[in-house]
Amino acid sequence: MKVEIQPNWALRGDDGVATALPALLALLAAVDQLGSITRAAAACGYSYRHAWGLLRAFSTQFGAELVVKVRGSGTVLSPLAEKLLWADKRIAARLTPLLDSLASELQQELASVLPNPAPQALRIHASHGFAIAALVAQLAQQGIAVDVKYRGSTEAVAALARGECDLAGFHIPVGELSAAAASSYTHWLRPKQHALLHLACRTQGIFVAKGNPLSIAGLAGLAQPGLRFVNRQHGSGTRVLLDLLLAGAGVDKAAIAGYDSAEFTHAAVAAFVASGMADAGFGVETAARRFQLDFLPVIREQYFLACRLDALGTPMLRAAQEVMTSAAFKQTIAALPGYDGALCGTQVPMIF
Repeated sequence: MKVEIQPNWALRGDDGVATALPALLALLAAVDQLGSITRAAAACGYSYRHAWGLLRAFSTQFGAELVVKVRGSGTVLSPLAEKLLWADKRIAARLTPLLDSLASELQQELASVLPNPAPQALRIHASHGFAIAALVAQLAQQGIAVDVKYRGSTEAVAALARGECDLAGFHIPVGELSAAAASSYTHWLRPKQHALLHLACRTQGIFVAKGNPLSIAGLAGLAQPGLRFVNRQHGSGTRVLLDLLLAGAGVDKAAIAGYDSAEFTHAAVAAFVASGMADAGFGVETAARRFQLDFLPVIREQYFLACRLDALGTPMLRAAQEVMTSAAFKQTIAALPGYDGALCGTQVPMIF
């Protein structure tokens, strides 16, 4: 039994009645992809009459059209419908990791009172990322129980030191900033007590709208007047990395409008930029590509999973390492834009 919690939202009218949006959003996404109400209705499992009635009802409620017929282009979304879809994507990008963590907690609580004891779960605390999400999914497919909590890299490593998790995910840039970034974790990790498993290499850089309308050429461009930036939360490895990069480039972060903002995932940053609420963000390439943004690569980094050295031989960690070193998982990581999974699961020397 697996607990799942999914984000959902609704509209409440003056009469106090709330109308859920999932059916409408699914239909709009299908129209956007297929360019036809008829084909979109079939894809969603609706009759044409039901689909058209849904669009008409919400258009009346909003007082604006949701779809428009364009000669030679079929049916396209109105600006309002596009905003609805982007809002839904932002909600999912921001909340899904938090809800996944909560679902994992609830699943463990329920398992503790069921008559048949559940298998011990592998506890993973990690900065949220696409490789980590892929690992959690792959472990679940292999029947390995996982208790995952997405949190900042520093928090994850601190949790490992306190014995609150079995694997702690964090990332270190490749090159001259490596030592400075690693200093955030030296208080918690000890070479004689902990080991590092390599999960992936990935590229971080600047997210901008298609065509780069503000002609941002690099980090210095983030401080140009009028530009709106969206950042990651304090304590995240990506924010620590960006602080170091800006300092090295001589860019005053106080001059970047929006630098004190906070989103909790790379996808949430990308969704924020894609929705037009910011002009630029910083994160991994996969997030930019999934939200049809342009990406300006800045730096490569390595993502590690730290564990206790004396736990490497336990059945759970052996099973996790087998999943990471499998050809199937490496192919999954290699398919992520900007990721390299060649060293997945390899134990590497403590680099600090």
